[in-house]
Amino acid sequence: MILAEYFQQRVLQEANVVIAPMINYHFYPSFLEYPGSTSLRLSTARDLVVDICRSLAHYGPKKFYVLNTGISTVRALNPARDTLAAEGIVMEFTDLKSISELEKKISGQEGGTHADEIETSMILYMKPEAVNMKLAVKDYTPSTARGLTRNPNKKNSTSSPSGTWGDATLATVEKGKLVTEALVTQILKDIDELRKK
Repeated sequence: MILAEYFQQRVLQEANVVIAPMINYHFYPSFLEYPGSTSLRLSTARDLVVDICRSLAHYGPKKFYVLNTGISTVRALNPARDTLAAEGIVMEFTDLKSISELEKKISGQEGGTHADEIETSMILYMKPEAVNMKLAVKDYTPSTARGLTRNPNKKNSTSSPSGTWGDATLATVEKGKLVTEALVTQILKDIDELRKK
């Protein structure tokens, strides 16, 4: 939520766009073992985006940009984009991989992608009062499996008792600023390119 709200405000400040209400639920199956986490089915998440864009396109707009702050969400956004394209509606979305080279350059952690050094740094920059670095942990087990688990014996999952996958103790405001500003620049570039389509 913090990431999405921040990027929404930055885009409103720097681009002439209309922003629809935030989609609070989507495809996040990796976190379902942690209390309070929710996830829509892949088909439901895809159809949610398709139906929203279709509804708004009825009033005229045919180009949409989703401020995406997830990784698993791409699995629903790609087919949504294809479905809409077949109907003459253009939908693009933020791809967090666009800043992966910068992340590699500034990151000191062994690996990770969730509540890790990079994400914690971004929140430190965006909303420092939301972070208590005394509670930051390193919780990283090398893995290529999808989904985090609290059960160290569960197969085909990545063990993470805390829900962190990476090393949040290495987070700094400076790293957060670098990554966040690079992502804002990429988002604005994406929106500009979308206008030209």
